[in-house]
Amino acid sequence: MGTVPGFDPVIEHDKTRAALRAVVPRLVRLLRDVPDPDASSGVPVWTVGDVGAHLLAAVYLAYCSIVSVEESVETVESVEWDSVLPPGDASFTERIAAMNAKSIELFGGDEHVRPGDFIAERGETFLRVTEGLAPDTCVSAPWYGEGATITLATVTGLMLSESLVHGLDIARGTGLPWRIGPDEARLVLGQSMPTMMALALDTAKAQGVSIAFDLRIKGGLRLAVVVEDGTMTVTRDAPPRTYDCTITAEPATFLLVSFRRTPIWKAIARGRMRAGGRRPWLAMRLGELVASP
Repeated sequence: MGTVPGFDPVIEHDKTRAALRAVVPRLVRLLRDVPDPDASSGVPVWTVGDVGAHLLAAVYLAYCSIVSVEESVETVESVEWDSVLPPGDASFTERIAAMNAKSIELFGGDEHVRPGDFIAERGETFLRVTEGLAPDTCVSAPWYGEGATITLATVTGLMLSESLVHGLDIARGTGLPWRIGPDEARLVLGQSMPTMMALALDTAKAQGVSIAFDLRIKGGLRLAVVVEDGTMTVTRDAPPRTYDCTITAEPATFLLVSFRRTPIWKAIARGRMRAGGRRPWLAMRLGELVASP
């Protein structure tokens, strides 16, 4: 059935930090080169300026606000998330939508905020404050659910993914160049997807569903994605088992399909993603089961 070598979480986390450190100045330059913040972006309902506001508040402000140095008094700027988010019984999609709306409200159209400067400062702060912390350090993430926590490795992967994908959204709206490399995408998928796919599961659609996906990302990453009656588990380097559907994809392609930036039919037509196994037609179900705010 085939296996892939086990990964070292510390080494991979360090690589993700290095990738984030490299993408921040690229993102800063992109934001400073934007000719018209009112232009349409790669997100249909947002302008380029709205995407920048989302990056400021929902990514760089938000994630800097929740990381702190273990056993020390150094904590990055506090945010009263209870005043922003809907009640605790709200769904994942509702909570993320509320956070996104608040981010536009906080920074959208504010001419006094220079997006590039803000992201440069917050990106440096995040990396400095989290320097030396273990990848499995837990931090609170209230926008994912009441009392929700995620690991620092997941947070770092999310910051990298948001920077890469929203950089592409801005580039698509402005005609400026932007590239998502396979190594960057693979780090995102390995660091954040195991947690985020399970968190974003549409539990109503997953009721009564039993499917095991073997997700193979070119370059070595392999995830076992198992949906079982309203729950999902995503495991790296899982022991051998029988799968219903095997999905093989290029890393950047799967990242963009996951974020609904590339239609799955186009990825398949271009040969960048394919399905196999006993029930290959189930590949389409994976995207249907994972919610998109």
